[in-house]
Amino acid sequence: MARVVELLYYPVKGCAGTSIAEAVLTPAGIAHDRAFMVTDEGGVFRSQRRDPRLAAVRPVVRADGEILTLRAPGAAPLDVAVDTSGARREVTLFKNPYRGIDQGDEAAAWLTGVLGAPSRLVRVPPEHDRVTDGMTPGTSGWADSSAVHLLSRSSLELLGRKLAEGGAEPLPMSRFRPNVVVDGWDEPHTEDRVRRAVVGDAVLGYAKLAVRCAVTTVDQEAGAKAGVEPLRTLARYRRARGGGVVFGAKFAVVRGGKLSVGDEVAVEEWGESER
Repeated sequence: MARVVELLYYPVKGCAGTSIAEAVLTPAGIAHDRAFMVTDEGGVFRSQRRDPRLAAVRPVVRADGEILTLRAPGAAPLDVAVDTSGARREVTLFKNPYRGIDQGDEAAAWLTGVLGAPSRLVRVPPEHDRVTDGMTPGTSGWADSSAVHLLSRSSLELLGRKLAEGGAEPLPMSRFRPNVVVDGWDEPHTEDRVRRAVVGDAVLGYAKLAVRCAVTTVDQEAGAKAGVEPLRTLARYRRARGGGVVFGAKFAVVRGGKLSVGDEVAVEEWGESER
């Protein structure tokens, strides 16, 4: 029986995640997931692809969503009073224009000091109406694409064996920044074939495979690039039809609700892998 063994959310896009025992799943994913985003002064989003130091920033959102606390090695913690009604600011995510609510000069100065580059912090506005693509369309905050990224332990274990065959060390799950980690599927990449699943009170609909990028090569503890793995190894056995490599699957939220570690993942509909 497949069950949820870990739930994670990432309050600030590109920054560290927080493991939680239970979560509320909203149409845009786990509550507060990627609700905030770091941009440059021109409003273009910052990513670990160019700014791996983002991984060293450890944000936590208070349960009521009113306070965001930022922590990073070598910097004093900063509590940010979350602004959900301020002036909107033009921002760009993957060349697409959106509007975000700037969280003020103090947060900007803190991030600028930690990242070593002029930065601003913006929040998703209440009227954010982003539409995500894939087999099941949905919405999300500042996530790369769909609301929920699901990955199985069996997929990571297979990758670990492949890495060992090439003389490399196994990598932690954190390299792939999932929201939902599942155990109990004996066959690696079973998540590729899930089309509709009930998890706790929620229903997830398959959107697409997760195409991997250079973020997977960033050491999530150190906030620094750490070589070419796992992309080199994944390229040998997980190439997608349309190019790139895939690992894990993205899902839209068909019905929101409460999720908890230990919940069964009850698959209601299966399909063929798109790979």
